[in-house]
Amino acid sequence: MYSHFKSPFFLLFFIPMLAGCATKPKGLFSTEKLPPAPDYGDLQNWAAHPMKTDSADLLPIPELDNVQDTSGVDVFFLHPTTYTRRPGNTLWNGPIEEDKLRTKTEKYPIRYQATALNGAGRIYAPFYRQAHIESYFTKNRKESAKQAFGIAYSDVERAFLYFLENENEGRPFIIASHSQGTQHAERLIMRLIDGKALQKKMIAAYLIGMPVTEDAFKEIRPCRSEIQTNCFCSWRTWKRGSLPIAKRDTVSNVLVTNPLTWKTTGYAPREMNKGTLLRDFHKIYKPGLVDAEVQDRVLWVNRPRFPWSFLILRPNYHIADYNLFWMNIRENARMRVQAYLNRERS
Repeated sequence: MYSHFKSPFFLLFFIPMLAGCATKPKGLFSTEKLPPAPDYGDLQNWAAHPMKTDSADLLPIPELDNVQDTSGVDVFFLHPTTYTRRPGNTLWNGPIEEDKLRTKTEKYPIRYQATALNGAGRIYAPFYRQAHIESYFTKNRKESAKQAFGIAYSDVERAFLYFLENENEGRPFIIASHSQGTQHAERLIMRLIDGKALQKKMIAAYLIGMPVTEDAFKEIRPCRSEIQTNCFCSWRTWKRGSLPIAKRDTVSNVLVTNPLTWKTTGYAPREMNKGTLLRDFHKIYKPGLVDAEVQDRVLWVNRPRFPWSFLILRPNYHIADYNLFWMNIRENARMRVQAYLNRERS
């Protein structure tokens, strides 16, 4: 699932800096080697925050609006793994004070993913001591990986609690995430939102890039229409005809949302795709680049065609889960916000 970090698809669609082989952490997890825990009272420990100028403020084309200065809605965004390479690395968790790692996170997932939500609300995206990418692959150090993910989640929960207590002021919010961020977002919702008073404030959750089952939560249900609220969406993108073979994919009730129709079944032609964001941030690639079909635990799309697309060798399009449907996600977030606000006013 995470082999896209080595693929030409990754290079062309998203984050060229991350291509290449990851340096594995040395030895076992140790609390003595942990980077310092971030203080979320310090703006510098937020990759995106309404009170600072950051990559989440950007717009690829001038026709779009950034509503963060005026919105009464918040977006809590959890970025995917960017801790993949660090020569001489001995750490299982990424040190957020490291300039290169901060820049990589700001320049790529915040810029290319979180910006899809700046037309819907005020974006809060914490840096967190993310688990090294090796945590997903290790076979003989699984306990170390588990501990690394635990540290990463502890930061996410502290950031969210700080957000609620000091920033949110009771506003409704969206949870949005990708890959490792989704792993932590799912746990966060289970622990702090599902079945609690806060659930009524959650407009929707976009839990993208990891398998999330339809019954992941006790009370929060999958979104099954484009304007349903207090619900969650999820998908993983694969080339039509391909399926993941990892052990975790034996689960049969994985939720797959079609981001062109926002239903959990069926096919949508490429004409419904409103626009894709590729490597050139200052351009929305032509509408209709890919179609979308819910199929056996994943979202199938046609092979995208654009200059140099013949270099796409892998069927796993995970890295472009947001990018391929960037405009549809942006439009849908705004629609759900409006539906939520209309319901609250009625």
